[in-house]
Amino acid sequence: MTDRGSGRASGIDADRLTHEAWSEAVREGDLRGQRCGDCDAVQGTPKAACPHCGSTALETVELSTEGVVYTETTVNVPPLGVDERGYQVAVVDLGDARLMARLEGERAEIGDRVVLSGYDEDDDGYVTPRFERQ
Repeated sequence: MTDRGSGRASGIDADRLTHEAWSEAVREGDLRGQRCGDCDAVQGTPKAACPHCGSTALETVELSTEGVVYTETTVNVPPLGVDERGYQVAVVDLGDARLMARLEGERAEIGDRVVLSGYDEDDDGYVTPRFERQ
């Protein structure tokens, strides 16, 4: 649920976005990030401090669920414990922030418009957003 007027997620502590709250938003079809109160930089995932200026003055913001493929690659040699091969991952530019995600469906290229279409979750509860071409 979102307070559209403030861009903040209701029910989520706006002063501290946790990985758990970020994951729950992804499961619900939303994306959350953090905006630095000092330098105004926006991150697509929870951080303890701003990677640009080091400030801990971070507030939770709603991010777009639509974006553009900034860069992409196909994983043919997956990490240990992953059997799937030939899947596509990308850094998606959401406008305010960039986010790493899986791509599904028709192959996407750099510059293609994509939309959040779901998520993957591993046995430990770690969530990865999935996007597909629009």
